[in-house]
Amino acid sequence: MLNTILEQPEFYQKNRQTLLEQLPDNSVVFVSSGAEKIRNRDVEFPFRAQSDFIYLTGFEEPDSVLVLLKTKTVKSHLFVREKDPEQETWQGRRLGVEAVPNTLNLDYAYDIESLDDEILGLLDNVASVYVSFSQSLDFLGTVHSWIYALKEQGRKGVEAPKQVCDLDTYLHEMRVIKSETEIKRLRKAATISVQGHLAAMKSMQSSVFEFQVQADLEAAFLRLGSPRVAFNSIVASGENACILHYTENRSEIKKGDLVLVDAGAEWQGYAGDITTTFPASGHFSTEQAQLYSLVLNAQQAAIDVIKPKARYDMVHQASIKVLAQGLLDLGLLQGDLDAVLKDEAYKRFFMHGTGHWLGMDVHDVGAYKQNGEWRAFKPGMVVTVEPGLYISDVHQDVDKKWHNIGIRIEDDILVTSTGREVLTKGLPRTVEEIETWMRQDKEQATIEVS
Repeated sequence: MLNTILEQPEFYQKNRQTLLEQLPDNSVVFVSSGAEKIRNRDVEFPFRAQSDFIYLTGFEEPDSVLVLLKTKTVKSHLFVREKDPEQETWQGRRLGVEAVPNTLNLDYAYDIESLDDEILGLLDNVASVYVSFSQSLDFLGTVHSWIYALKEQGRKGVEAPKQVCDLDTYLHEMRVIKSETEIKRLRKAATISVQGHLAAMKSMQSSVFEFQVQADLEAAFLRLGSPRVAFNSIVASGENACILHYTENRSEIKKGDLVLVDAGAEWQGYAGDITTTFPASGHFSTEQAQLYSLVLNAQQAAIDVIKPKARYDMVHQASIKVLAQGLLDLGLLQGDLDAVLKDEAYKRFFMHGTGHWLGMDVHDVGAYKQNGEWRAFKPGMVVTVEPGLYISDVHQDVDKKWHNIGIRIEDDILVTSTGREVLTKGLPRTVEEIETWMRQDKEQATIEVS
């Protein structure tokens, strides 16, 4: 497996140190990279290590386990697959045990095959075990089996851990506030993602099917160095755009339709997440333009709210207020604004939230509320802003001229000390900008590495 080690091992070492500083003495942390999964027969799904594991190691091989021990001293242990020339000939290169300490700035390394035997010695007389409760049940079961095995040795004077605690409480809160290293990676992921979306828009000059747009989008990601998409790409035309997580990407694109593309590139473990909506023909119809401009105005109102100390829920409130008023003005909703907001009548056309945390995971970790209250923004947080409107033919009481229009506009926003920074800048966003950009000759829309 090539490129299994990410840059800047000191960054991951600092993450480990910061985590352990928060934990009590006489405790141990377990984090697994995860295992490869079979797709069908002997074909595996593409492997991507668990984000918590990458955050603490910078290592991406499967079948690896990190153990951080905080007793009288602090020690880091990594269990990995041993070098195996035969397996590496078939499956790809491995780092191997001997290279781990110097390469990853870790204290000790072991063959993963010795995990069960070595762990029992490391756990003896440790009071608290910290493991992610959101990680796979298989790994949680393994941890409990180790504790049970130690309890079985009680008559020999072995003391098993007294409690198992949720590591997420500490580690996932660390991941909410991004460091400068993380922000640089998120900027790069955003830059590559922007270029992919521009390629998708330009793809309409020659594409007939959604999958052809997807091909041009993801080819741009790969050409610019992204090893993988951050999530399954959505290329949804016409009525498909009214399905929020449509990923089939197989339909023929009709020239009168809008095309909604929700996709992002991954860079050094960090995700981009952008949604663009544009006309297949290069020109919006009157109804498409009206709804598109409404969603764009709602997005801008939501972005303008973001700054330190503003509450997370204020973004959504700003968005729905603009959307609700616009739907009333267009005659798609009836009544007055206060009643529409109170009754949530807008939800028939806008049924999801306005954003989410963004980081190593596209829907990144971290609580949205603390002590029952929406949390306030702090510098270093990264959030998406993605209002939308979806009017399908299931809305039989709505004039057919509005049917099969699905629109979402999404950008990635960094909270700064003075306000906000749009990481995903560089896309045409207004109706006029999109129509002008799509008229350009193909040669004028070449992809450049930023």
